[in-house]
Amino acid sequence: MSRVLIASITDLCGQDHDNDPQRIAEWTANKSPEGIAQMLMREGFFMMVAVLDNAVVAVGATTAEGEIALNYVAPDRRFQGISSALLDHMEADLGRRGFAQARLKATRTALPFYRARGWTGGDVAQSGRSIDCFVLRKTLA
Repeated sequence: MSRVLIASITDLCGQDHDNDPQRIAEWTANKSPEGIAQMLMREGFFMMVAVLDNAVVAVGATTAEGEIALNYVAPDRRFQGISSALLDHMEADLGRRGFAQARLKATRTALPFYRARGWTGGDVAQSGRSIDCFVLRKTLA
C-alpha cells in the first residue's frame, strides 16, 4: 500500500507539488508502512485496495465521518478504470453505513476526475499543508 501511495503522489500529482522534494516529503510523510498502520488504528477508518496480478494497484479509504480520505492508483495503472471502481465501492460503503452525503478533499490533479463522477463544490480547504485541496460533496444514492 505504501508503495502505491508514494508512487502515485510522486509521479501523478506534479501539478500539486511542482516536483518540489520538500512538498513531496511532507505529503508522503505518513504514507510509510508505519503511517498506514497508524491510519488503520483510527476508529471507523477503513482501507480498501484493488489487486491485479497479485499486486496492490490502488488504495482507498473512508472515515467514520463519511469522508473519502484516500484514492490513489499506481502510476502504471492510471486510466484503466481502477480508481473509478474503487471510488464506486467507497461511495457504496458509505451509503451502507448510513451516510446520505459523502465528502472529500481533492487536489488540483484529482479535481476533474471527481467532477466527472458527480462530485460538486470546490471551496479551498484550510489543510495546513502546502498543497491546495478542494472540498467536494456528493449525495449518495
